[in-house]
Amino acid sequence: QVQLVESGGGLVQTGGSLRLSCVASGRTSSTYTMGWFRQAPGKERDFVAAINWSGGNTWNADSVKGRFTISRDNAHNTVYLQMNTLKPEDTAVYYCAVYRGGSIYSNHAYTYWGQGTQVTVSA
Repeated sequence: QVQLVESGGGLVQTGGSLRLSCVASGRTSSTYTMGWFRQAPGKERDFVAAINWSGGNTWNADSVKGRFTISRDNAHNTVYLQMNTLKPEDTAVYYCAVYRGGSIYSNHAYTYWGQGTQVTVSA
């Protein structure tokens, strides 16, 4: 079992920045590929970004390219999502998860989800 706890969400104005953190505990492994997803009210859970175990490979949704950066600190079992130039359409609950196989862009390819952290961007 792996437990994931996200933090760092909050209310920010358009154009602002936030950094989300996801701390893993339990059967943690620095070899896990990790991902961030987000879910707005009434919408599906969408892929945001993912990072492989070394940090050498990252994947980003087109909607966040150039604005969001995923990174990790394996010594502290933590994955980060730096979000810059935030827009109202970025408003959602953000989740981190452990990748288990399949399409890295699909939420079905992930297991061990955190409880999420709310990000609200005001216009």
